[in-house]
Amino acid sequence: MSAFVELHDVTHVYGGGVGAPAVEGLSLRVREGEFAAIVGPSGCGKSTLMKLATGLQRPKSGAVIVAGKEVVEPIKITGMAFQNPVMLPWRTTLENLLLPLEIVQPHRSRLRANKAEYVARAEMLLETVGLKGMGSKFPWQLSGGMQQRASLCRSLIHEPKLLMLDEPFGALDAFTREELWCVIRDLHAQRGVTVILVTHDLREAVFLADRVFCMSARPGRIIAEREIGFARPRDLDITYTPDFAGIVQELRGHIREARAAA
Repeated sequence: MSAFVELHDVTHVYGGGVGAPAVEGLSLRVREGEFAAIVGPSGCGKSTLMKLATGLQRPKSGAVIVAGKEVVEPIKITGMAFQNPVMLPWRTTLENLLLPLEIVQPHRSRLRANKAEYVARAEMLLETVGLKGMGSKFPWQLSGGMQQRASLCRSLIHEPKLLMLDEPFGALDAFTREELWCVIRDLHAQRGVTVILVTHDLREAVFLADRVFCMSARPGRIIAEREIGFARPRDLDITYTPDFAGIVQELRGHIREARAAA
């Protein structure tokens, strides 16, 4: 597969380019349709990488290329989900899902004339993640796990080619988190979208990803890359196998070394 997201020797400094870099000499390639996970010590620049890949930040030096084009502004082919679902409390779940369509072209221009089509798309997504019939509920009527499922739907409503996930399950209990691992596993399989997941959870990274990239301490760069060879679809039972535990321990070792070198 060809590279869909590429960062070439990227350095980024916040505060107008003055001060210590958040990432330095950062390079990686994510293939089209691949599920990649980014792990590393706290403060290593994982979220900065996400902002650079989506055009929310411009690098001080180096190049960011997505879908064959250098990123010079926020890109419209991206969906994003975060640890906090950020659902607007005065809008129903369905209305929250439709929000990106009110902003992103060409959907913004088509929304009024094709409202029924978009509502049907939203309801189908809700059914896919186990929220059938919940579109009329307000966010405060949903559990944390249900809100995060709705947030995933919202990130996919405009059919993005790149899905960026920034610690989307970090605030959830262990059982709900594992349920949502399976939800995003199935969504990735169905849609073939390129996914980049930023996470502190090594089990999550190994279960979901085709490849895991490990970053150094700040300023962040890639210090290790691990192909995950487990066949898909993966069942949660695989997380209890010695092979799975071995990869988790290997990645933990890389992070331990990165923290020690800081």
